[in-house]
Amino acid sequence: MRRIIALAAVLAFVLAGSPATAETKPLPVPYNFLPAAILGGTPNADAPGTNDWTCKPSAAHPRPVILVHGTLGNQATNWQTYGPLLKNDGYCVFALTYGALPAPYPVNALAGLGSMRTSAVQLQQFVDRVRTSTGAAKVDLVGHSQGTLMPQYYIKFLGGASKVKNYVSLAPLWHGTEVIPAQLANLLRLDASNIPVCVACGEFNPGSTFMTELRAGGVASPGVTYTNIVTKYDELVQPYTSGIEPGMNNIVLQDRCAIDYTEHFEIAADRNASLYVLNALDPEHPRPITCTLSLPFIGGP
Repeated sequence: MRRIIALAAVLAFVLAGSPATAETKPLPVPYNFLPAAILGGTPNADAPGTNDWTCKPSAAHPRPVILVHGTLGNQATNWQTYGPLLKNDGYCVFALTYGALPAPYPVNALAGLGSMRTSAVQLQQFVDRVRTSTGAAKVDLVGHSQGTLMPQYYIKFLGGASKVKNYVSLAPLWHGTEVIPAQLANLLRLDASNIPVCVACGEFNPGSTFMTELRAGGVASPGVTYTNIVTKYDELVQPYTSGIEPGMNNIVLQDRCAIDYTEHFEIAADRNASLYVLNALDPEHPRPITCTLSLPFIGGP
């Protein structure tokens, strides 16, 4: 009788769902950037699904994905969509915060301000840590804004070309952009390539020494597959075609979806863009590209 009762208890536990079953439940994926980013936590927090240092890549997804945030973002706020999205899809997902000011919270929550040369070293160290932890020879990168440009310095000058396979960029700026328009800079007698507090912002300038160095001899590195996803409504990368680079796979969201009004920020949570990202990471199993209404900053359902 006792055995029957014990067996019944075990069966009830299994049917009710064990803790292991609960852990495999898909994470919620928000497709709205601003609300999710505001609630995204401190710079030391992790976006849902990211930075599980026990994760081992599967045969289906043998390379871990590293998420590289944009200017004023961090590892938590920038990736509230892609952390859970990629985790649900079976990837080992990691994200770092780089270029933060040496100041307490909340100042250090706004990262990506330091020189991109220094930030590239931080990315180099993070990639090596991920490779050591997961045992993977190479990683894939998904970047947003500055996170589409700074990693190329790591790839081109710090040995990253042999450690990166896919390089997927959301709102890239391969040709730079003027954070302070030239006319305004001249009026205020400012050096647009030397912006106080945000060193990286000055390096975005098309005429900066950083952009000149990065573009010399060609941008793309052999062996790395590049995918650029841009929006015509980008208010920070001007013109938006700065993100289009010959020899790379270039995608303009509105060419396929006229009702996608995503701009520079929402593109990091845009449902339509996410399909292109998934296909770039796993081109052998392409998802059908659909067209969903997406509004600036707040996205859609």
